[in-house]
Amino acid sequence: MRNLVEKSCFIFFLIFIICQSVLADKKSLRNQEPCKRLELYYHDILFDGTDLANATSAKATNETALGDFKFGMLIVFDDPITADNNLLSPPVARAQGFYFYDKKNDYNAWFAFTLVFNSTQYKGTLNIMGADLMAVETRDLSVVGGTGDFFMAKGIVTFHTDIFQGAKYFRLKWDIKLYECY
Repeated sequence: MRNLVEKSCFIFFLIFIICQSVLADKKSLRNQEPCKRLELYYHDILFDGTDLANATSAKATNETALGDFKFGMLIVFDDPITADNNLLSPPVARAQGFYFYDKKNDYNAWFAFTLVFNSTQYKGTLNIMGADLMAVETRDLSVVGGTGDFFMAKGIVTFHTDIFQGAKYFRLKWDIKLYECY
């Protein structure tokens, strides 16, 4: 009996030590400051059939008959990203990817794209994806990786709609916070 109690105490102590070492190794992002932070503006000009020279995005599929909120419409884009809110400012990057409307009873979209930087300040890419809950004032997308100056970056893009001019043009203000930088 005594031998069983000693073995049980030893196993319990060993499990306790292992759990403590695992928990001590976990990083908490709640109080961590970003290792890199960028504030940028995303400009989207949807092709309407007449503005070929200025359009930066186009419908790849039409919306379905399910609901009144563009459900099923897929947009492919190559949009300029600027350091300020002026569309005519020199781009610091291009956002290349797609979004599609994925909710039948409200406006909601899902984004997947790559920010391609090719400026004097940054070189490389950031890969971004996630849900754009359009009814919410500020939304978050995940930064899931990168290359070059952003090698293996992880973080959050918090954004809000800065301006919306119907289906033709909208601008998003982005606050990119990277928490893993190598």
